[in-house]
Amino acid sequence: MAITAGMVKELREMTGAGMMDCKKALTATDGDMDKAVEFLREKGLATAQKKASRVAAEGLCKTLVSADEKNAVVVEVNSETDFVAKNEKFQDYVAQVAEAAMETSAATTEEFLAQPWKFDTTKTVQEALAGQVAVIGENLQIRRFAKVSEENGFVASYTHMGGKIGVLVDVETDVINDAVKEMAKNVAMQAAALKPLYTNRNEVSQEYIDHEKEILTVAAKNEKPDANEKIINGMVMGRINKELKEICLLDQVYVKAEDGKQSVAKYVEEVAKANGAKIAIKSFVRFETGEGIEKKEENFAEEVAKQMNM
Repeated sequence: MAITAGMVKELREMTGAGMMDCKKALTATDGDMDKAVEFLREKGLATAQKKASRVAAEGLCKTLVSADEKNAVVVEVNSETDFVAKNEKFQDYVAQVAEAAMETSAATTEEFLAQPWKFDTTKTVQEALAGQVAVIGENLQIRRFAKVSEENGFVASYTHMGGKIGVLVDVETDVINDAVKEMAKNVAMQAAALKPLYTNRNEVSQEYIDHEKEILTVAAKNEKPDANEKIINGMVMGRINKELKEICLLDQVYVKAEDGKQSVAKYVEEVAKANGAKIAIKSFVRFETGEGIEKKEENFAEEVAKQMNM
């Protein structure tokens, strides 16, 4: 398979490795991007992070919480440009999508799009969306939604950067007061800022751990070829624990910790103790606008040259 400059550039952005190392990795893996990432990690030339989601599309994430705070929804609606994302008509429409999604019985976006539109039941959600495309003048997409319910506590929400990121946090608690609500908002802000993949270690599959062990073992042996198995295992487990502390919300260092060491779990525990409460952060949902969507990169100068046949 021919290795293109674009492939090398993409791998470099994903791993932070040098251009020649990226080309070598792609050549060795016949252009397989995921295998090339693993190749670089085994050689100690890439970070332990998985393939990064690239924010490439515009639009808004909107959260909505019921009056009793027992139910909540977050939606993502995409537009072609940031200009439209800041448009009041578009923002009003996204708010309506959130209201409709809060009440839907649909399990998927496809099912939701086929249902009657809450604000004009003569149309489906898809048909109402098409009407907005005609009014706003850009291609729009209801990309996804997620609902969270908690009968034995409440759902906290947080929106960052005017709707670029939307977060919901499921909080099970027997005490609901201002201090507990502030804690929940802080945890939601943590999720928005540090992009955890899991709530806690129990959600991480053994398959993921085993796969990481394989890669990190090869990397450790390349780094210390004369080390015995015990030392290699120690290196591998240390690196896995470090990675889990980065990708699991409750294991992360709490961003507002005064000592710079307190974990999110310890912070929640501290608030629970101070308020005589039993508190569990059961789950969270984090949407980031355009996450994982490829966006065509335009070179304005080249485009003008093409138009002028230069």
